[in-house]
Amino acid sequence: MIRFPPFRHIFQHKLLPEAFTQFSVRLPLIFFYMSNKKVLKELHEAVKFLQKQYKHAPQVGIVLGSGLGKFTEEIEIEKEVAYKDIPHFPVSTVEGHKSKLIFGRLSGKRVVAMAGRFHFYEGYDAQEVVFPIRVMKLLGIETLLLSNAAGSVNPGYKVGDIMIIKDHISFFTPNPLIGKNIEEFGPRFPDMSEPYKRVLIQKAKDIAAKNKFDVKEGVYLAVTGPTFETRAEYKLIHVLGADVVGMSTVQEAIVARHMGLQVFAMSVVTDVGLREEDNIITHEEVLEAAKHAEPKLATIFKELVGAI
Repeated sequence: MIRFPPFRHIFQHKLLPEAFTQFSVRLPLIFFYMSNKKVLKELHEAVKFLQKQYKHAPQVGIVLGSGLGKFTEEIEIEKEVAYKDIPHFPVSTVEGHKSKLIFGRLSGKRVVAMAGRFHFYEGYDAQEVVFPIRVMKLLGIETLLLSNAAGSVNPGYKVGDIMIIKDHISFFTPNPLIGKNIEEFGPRFPDMSEPYKRVLIQKAKDIAAKNKFDVKEGVYLAVTGPTFETRAEYKLIHVLGADVVGMSTVQEAIVARHMGLQVFAMSVVTDVGLREEDNIITHEEVLEAAKHAEPKLATIFKELVGAI
């Protein structure tokens, strides 16, 4: 009979490689990941609760990043539900995230917006981070719009710029699809050659041009956080081909594509990583920069929803 080391020993640094090599990563999955049956049960309980709160099926889901919560003022709000009241829903612990789900109308479409998202660095696992995306899909959305605050590693970007995400690099965060695949949601090996819908990107570029906004287009690299990157890490991220770096979005995009949603995403550049000045980056500065760039992002999102 195979004998396993106690789980508390697995988490001791010296035993990690041996434990995972000897017993393979498949065996501890029962410990690390919720069963599909439990995931589906919790999702349906959350969806059932929300359908009682709001009778209409939203067409578009929106996730608002750090400092972008004022966008909800653009929505004709019909119902607000606090995250803490939704069964199995995580609760945001980060300043700048309001922790409520907002239902209403925007540009003639029914939408559901997350005023506050969840991050891996808050202590949530990847399944919990993407739980709301799956809930929104089951509520009826067909398109997902994502936003975030990000640090630039592109020398041509400055604080306050907004960037359309055309692709991402996800190697530095846990993939939320690890574990047994939930066939009801999508295939075991989903294609990610077009994570962000090109037709939506073009529509957003047209909207930006019409409004005379200078909009960048680039690659987003996701890290776990919560520390901001070192100067050496910023240089590495630049070498790898990214334009901006952040602590969110990618896990949400992966799950959304797995479930067949169209995805569009934008970053607000809130700090510059490749810099000569001997200064530091603070979360307060990130929130302030996001606040100043928010009107442009709000205009693009609002008009894009109308064009979908």
